[in-house]
Order: sequence, then structure tokens, then C-alpha cells
Amino acid sequence: MPDQRILHSGPTDGAAATPSAVVTAPSAVAWPAIIGGAFTAAALSLVLVILGSGLGFASVSPWADAGISATTFTVTTAVWLIVTQWLASGVGGYITGRLRTNWVNLHTHEVLFRDTAHGLLTWCVATVIGVAFLAAAATSVISKTTAAVAEGTSQAATQTAGRAGASQSNGALADPTAYFVDSLYRTDHPNANGSEGDVSAQTGRILVTGLRNGDVPAPDRTYLAQLVAARTGLSQADAAKRVDDVVAEAKAAKVKAQQAADTARKAAAKLSIVMALSMVIGAFIACVTAALGGRLRDEHSR
Repeated sequence: MPDQRILHSGPTDGAAATPSAVVTAPSAVAWPAIIGGAFTAAALSLVLVILGSGLGFASVSPWADAGISATTFTVTTAVWLIVTQWLASGVGGYITGRLRTNWVNLHTHEVLFRDTAHGLLTWCVATVIGVAFLAAAATSVISKTTAAVAEGTSQAATQTAGRAGASQSNGALADPTAYFVDSLYRTDHPNANGSEGDVSAQTGRILVTGLRNGDVPAPDRTYLAQLVAARTGLSQADAAKRVDDVVAEAKAAKVKAQQAADTARKAAAKLSIVMALSMVIGAFIACVTAALGGRLRDEHSR
């Protein structure tokens, strides 16, 4: 059923107006202008993101002491995303304001509200378009990754028996009960003539289990020292020192990896917050530029 609205005649600069007639009016939402502005904003965002990606790849380097630091890269990325959001939202909102339907006999406040609402709707549609594009890109990446993994699995299944044996050792390393099974058959005099793969796998299980729990227990260290002494001919004291050094290095590597993960987590959290704030400001800019574009359209249409 058509929307029934009371249109006003006379001055529209804030002065009081009296109802002149009840007429049938179309919807106040100019969807063609909104869609046009949204696609403009989405396209501009895509161009700026691609440009920023190119500049980012040009500024980083896999070589030591070359390219910008990780902190600088994170900051510049955040700044570029903010600039992208603001420029795209501003241009999209302005295009919507200039292209929207000409509203006649409306109060100035109503025109301002409609233009602002059109800018917000333009930002919303452009955001949905951007999310859909990113989802499609992510789906493509995931499908290609899955195909590569499947191909690698097929190739791994056709390896030699020796390779299969190594795979079984790795599988035993990942078995959460393998460490406890090993502890059932330990002796005070480990066999120096045992299989190299079995000894290495057992050592790996001891180290992984100990580091997972915070440290390698003293009984495990003693047993590892006995294994090292039996395999290398070192004295028990020298073997124990070697075990302590290796455990210390493994713990330091674990701490370093945790610090790197924590740094990445903090950077991702900050970037997410900055992006959210920039999107909110982008919505505000779209509203303002849509109101500006609508006002200029009304001025030039007189």
C-alpha cells in the first residue's frame, strides 16, 4: 500500500509550515543512489587495498637488516587501512548524496536526516560487499590449500618402507600415552646398541612431555643422561651436563616462540580495534559527505 505522507509547502529554512495536502509519496529511500555509492566505495576500497598490499610487499624483505621492522609495518598497515576506509566511505557517501532523488516541499531538517541516513545505508551496503568479497577470496584460498594437502598426503602414502617407518616413529611421538609406555620398560643400564630411530623417538617423547608440563623431571634427566652416555661414551657427569644444556635450549626456544605468539596476538588485537574504530568513523564520514552532496545537489538544481 502506498506510503501516505504530509508534504509541506512554503519556506524550508526552519520556519513553521502548515500542512497543505495529504498526497501519495514514494519511498524516501533512493536505492539506486545508495547502490551506486556503495559500489563506488567498495571499488575504491579494493583499489586502495591492492595498492597498499603492493607498497607493503615492497617495503618488507626476508633478508636480515633489510626492509622495515615488524612494528613499523603494523603501524603503517593500520594507518593505510584507516585512510582507505575514510576515503572510500567519503567518496561513496558523496556520490549517493549527489545522485539521490530530488525531494521537494520538505523541511530542511527532514532533508538533512534523509541524506544522513542515505550515507549510513551506503556504508552498510559497501561493508557487506567487502565482506562478501573477502569471504569469496578466503574460500578460494581454503579450497586450494585443501587440494595441496590432499596431493601431499597422496604422495606421502607412496613413499618407501623406510619413510613409512619414520612416519610411524613420528606418530608414536604424537601419541599421548607413548611416554608412559616407555617409562614402563626403562632400565638402569640402557642398551647402547638399540635402534637409532627408537632412541631418538623415545628421547623426543621425553623432551616433549617434559616441556609441555613446564620442565623435564629429574628422573627423566637421569635416564636421558644414561642414554647419552651409552650412545656417545661420555661420562655420566658430562652426559648429564649435555642433557641439562639441551633442555635449557629447548625451554628458551619455547619461551621465544611464546613471546613471538604473544606479540602477534597483541598486534592483531590492536589492529582489530583500530579497524573497528576506523569503520565507525568511516560510517560517520559517509553520513556527512552524503549530506554535503545532497545539499550541493539541491543548490545546483534550483
